Amino acid sequence: MNRFDYVRAGTVAEAVQAVAGGGRFIAGGTNLVDLMKYNVERPGRLVDITRLPLDAIEEHEGGLRLGALVTNATAAHDARIVERYPVLANAILAGASGQLRNAATTGGNLNQRTRCYYFYDEATPCNKREPGSGCPAIGGVNRIHAIFGASDACIATHPSDMCVALAALDAVVRVAGPGGERSIPFADYHRLPGDTPHIDTTLAPDEIVLSVDLPEQDAASHYTYLKLRDRLSYAFALVSVAAVLDLDGDTIRAGRFALGGVAHKPWRNPQAEASLRGKPATAETFEAAAAIVVAEAEPQSGNAFKVELARRAIVRGLSQAAAGTPQSISDKRIA
Repeated sequence: MNRFDYVRAGTVAEAVQAVAGGGRFIAGGTNLVDLMKYNVERPGRLVDITRLPLDAIEEHEGGLRLGALVTNATAAHDARIVERYPVLANAILAGASGQLRNAATTGGNLNQRTRCYYFYDEATPCNKREPGSGCPAIGGVNRIHAIFGASDACIATHPSDMCVALAALDAVVRVAGPGGERSIPFADYHRLPGDTPHIDTTLAPDEIVLSVDLPEQDAASHYTYLKLRDRLSYAFALVSVAAVLDLDGDTIRAGRFALGGVAHKPWRNPQAEASLRGKPATAETFEAAAAIVVAEAEPQSGNAFKVELARRAIVRGLSQAAAGTPQSISDKRIA
């Protein structure tokens, strides 16, 4: 680990000023500290933001505003989130471990980096770690890698469970920088790799996440978060699905679903979601939507199984949401 300066910010303005010039924000540190230990991240300055007033969950325009410093555990067990946005609570509880959720924050979860083997191995090339050095995952060990939205420069996936639910809920990220505050629709927050895979988000280097805003919506009854992974304990998703349906009897008024573990960002397909509208909530409808999604898959040599896994997960997740029988988080077996 390299030497670094440490600054504790007392205000948002101080934090923004202190991070300029290559600094990094630190709160829970559940990802950044690991990256520093592996010598993947080498910030010259750490800006401690744990004293900022960003740790509240508040009512906001009919929805909820989650401060950037709200811990994952606090969010998952907040009565308002459990009652009104249970898909988010379930997604958070499906991720990491209890100890990590007690430390990890909302803002940190958004900005966590990939768990690609090559990214963490300083002895191998990695375009995400060192732009232009190559991507050995292409043609290498790529079982956990992307089947959607990848590029010739990078096939890494975004690791978050929480973000998959936030994508399905059409959340909005509120940030601040030297030019003031701005709001970023969640769909626009994370980037696809293109030829700049080292840039994960549209957040500027001198901007800080203030909150994640959950819009007012009926997401309490017909939802699910389905996570498929190699083991039932702490593991990242091979494929996950967050689904929210708005039903009128057995007819779908609207439906949104996002996939995790399959792309550089939580993956949504507007055409597939539109195909649900006005249709009966049946397996046939869900099969058709899943077919639209997987038709765009571009698997690698080691992860072609993810295409069929994603198709089945979409159908299972939408079926659970329609039936009002969400996937159990305490009993992680597939219902």
